[in-house]
Amino acid sequence: MMKTIAIIGALEKEVREVASAVDGAVTTQEAGLTVLAGTYHGARLVATTAGMGTVNAAAAAQHLISTYHPEALIFSGIAGGLNPVLHIGDIVIGERLRYLDTDTALLAESAPGLEEYTSTSALVDAAEALLTSRGYCNAAEHAAGPDSLQYLRGIIATGDRFVTGAEMRERAIEATHADCVEMEGAAIAHIAAKNGIDCLVMRAISDNCDEAYDALCTREFDLEEYAQRASNITLGIVRRVICGNEA
Repeated sequence: MMKTIAIIGALEKEVREVASAVDGAVTTQEAGLTVLAGTYHGARLVATTAGMGTVNAAAAAQHLISTYHPEALIFSGIAGGLNPVLHIGDIVIGERLRYLDTDTALLAESAPGLEEYTSTSALVDAAEALLTSRGYCNAAEHAAGPDSLQYLRGIIATGDRFVTGAEMRERAIEATHADCVEMEGAAIAHIAAKNGIDCLVMRAISDNCDEAYDALCTREFDLEEYAQRASNITLGIVRRVICGNEA
């Protein structure tokens, strides 16, 4: 039976890049989402853009899981950096994911009974192997220069407010001890855990939580370039999952 992998993007540009790579791409409107489906290296890929925030992310994840029954769910996007060793463009593989502004003890009273969530270890390993093969250095092992590509197997914090300014940044660090902060990742991993499927959440650092969202969208961190790179990395991970390598 053909393996199915679901991809959720934070940016419409990412999903558009995936569309150009799959065979027989078909787009449908479902549950308030534009869903792309096609085949890729012998697997079925389904992809959508969730929209911002935990509710949008959870709704998109559950819809793809309930409708397409994927074996794995992969999410990528951008995040504000909290760890000073990370530079803009570096990647955090979400080994652990924590809610920032949520009473997690209350959440844990319902299935799956967790206060923090994880990406599947085999997918974390696949992401690390891919990034290493493409010249990324492990930021946990040595400090790199500002022009070097780095990755980190780390902690991602998720909240429903855009974190900007020193006060919000410090509160996020104190509450979660995370390496970066964003608005969807923990919800994706939460729904994956609730449904018992594999997942992977990755983030590229776009800023240091020191500017407003409107400013971020017009800054020199090129979102078009990032979307192409992120989708390329995601598809590389998919090839490793399907084929055992990038063939």
